[in-house]
Amino acid sequence: MRLKQAALPLLVFLCAAPASRAEYVVLRSGQRLTVTSYELLGDKYRLRVAGGFVMVAVEDVVTIEPEEVFTPVPVTVQPVALPFYRDLVEAAAKRYNVDADLITSVIAVESNFDPKAVSRKNARGLMQLLPETAARLGVQNIFDPKENIEAGTHYLHDLLQKYDNDLVLTLAAYNAGPEKVQQYGRVPPYAETISYVRRVKRTYEKNKSNTTAKTTAPLGTAVAASPPRASQPQ
Repeated sequence: MRLKQAALPLLVFLCAAPASRAEYVVLRSGQRLTVTSYELLGDKYRLRVAGGFVMVAVEDVVTIEPEEVFTPVPVTVQPVALPFYRDLVEAAAKRYNVDADLITSVIAVESNFDPKAVSRKNARGLMQLLPETAARLGVQNIFDPKENIEAGTHYLHDLLQKYDNDLVLTLAAYNAGPEKVQQYGRVPPYAETISYVRRVKRTYEKNKSNTTAKTTAPLGTAVAASPPRASQPQ
């Protein structure tokens, strides 16, 4: 269903997805958000996602597609900060000289912007930090979006420095750990890590192609100006 901007009442429910359905909202950035309901509030859509609710400008939505397989979203959820924690991301990007689009891409793949996300390996929060990593980086509340983004960006900065801005090795180390990258001398031969690197890299490249079309200068150093040198996962 192709979305069109139209003069509608201030509050119009476009869809209240039943428990047996879910849909993808495709954004101009290339991100695909899984939603169980959405409504139009003025010039923005209020999307119900796994972490709560997200507000997205109508002009940023390309289309909505049915999802083949989905996981029902709990009814009792808390709203999340909007839109996509961009202010926190940009502040961390400036502090650590890391591209804001790269940070956002990592968050999208790691947690789908759910600040309370916990993985089966006990990684937590927006950037899925392990408790020991968070503690080493001085995090007091791992689920606090500001602290989580700050520490995750700090960690990305350290890895980019370690691997001479090689995006693939940086992402592989972020997912599997620097020890595994050192052990194999390349992307570790784990299906999860290989898939993770490809997903973040693909999201980042889409974000960058959208960002470079703007006239304003992007944040950060060469990492922000163009995608870092990227060896391919093997």
